[in-house]
Amino acid sequence: MEGLVRGIRSCQETLRVAILKHPSERRNILSRSGRVTSSIPVREKGLENLTVADVLMTKGEEKIGSWLWCHTTDSVHEAVKNMANNNIGSLVVLKPGEQGLIAGILTERDYMRKIIAQERSSKYTRVGEIMTDENKLVTVTSDTNILQAMQLMTDHHIRHVPVIDGKIVGIVSIVDVVRAVVEQQGGELKRLNEFIKGDYY
Repeated sequence: MEGLVRGIRSCQETLRVAILKHPSERRNILSRSGRVTSSIPVREKGLENLTVADVLMTKGEEKIGSWLWCHTTDSVHEAVKNMANNNIGSLVVLKPGEQGLIAGILTERDYMRKIIAQERSSKYTRVGEIMTDENKLVTVTSDTNILQAMQLMTDHHIRHVPVIDGKIVGIVSIVDVVRAVVEQQGGELKRLNEFIKGDYY
């Protein structure tokens, strides 16, 4: 992860050096790197402008739905079946009632450590007994920068982060974040290569 961030910074440094070497071409360099345009597609915004909301948009309709959460009173067995059926690694846990207040998160890690390793029955254990509690829950908002989200996930050794804007908006995984960063860097490298080959060869 840190290597990826170093690579990102290296690309930014390459762009800065190109601008310093050719100051009269600054606008041309920036426009070729996708920095100065009037309508920038999501995938070409630049990492400093890419947010969690942008990543959620790439996930489409699957970003939010009742399959993303369970309740503290649900059995662990049903919750884990939901995760397996939807090919996801975590569920946001809601407190009982209509308000949709977040109680915590249930992850594969919680299941492995607190059910399998302790030889407990998932059918007779409630989600509220094994979930990661809300006071330990790491969340982001939809306007969180993608690099900040990546750093949070790395610092806390987690793979899933709920997106909360007053209520649950979605959930992003480290896979979603890395995919967005790699996509963004691929575009920036392509633009830098086009710039280098374009006017000077």
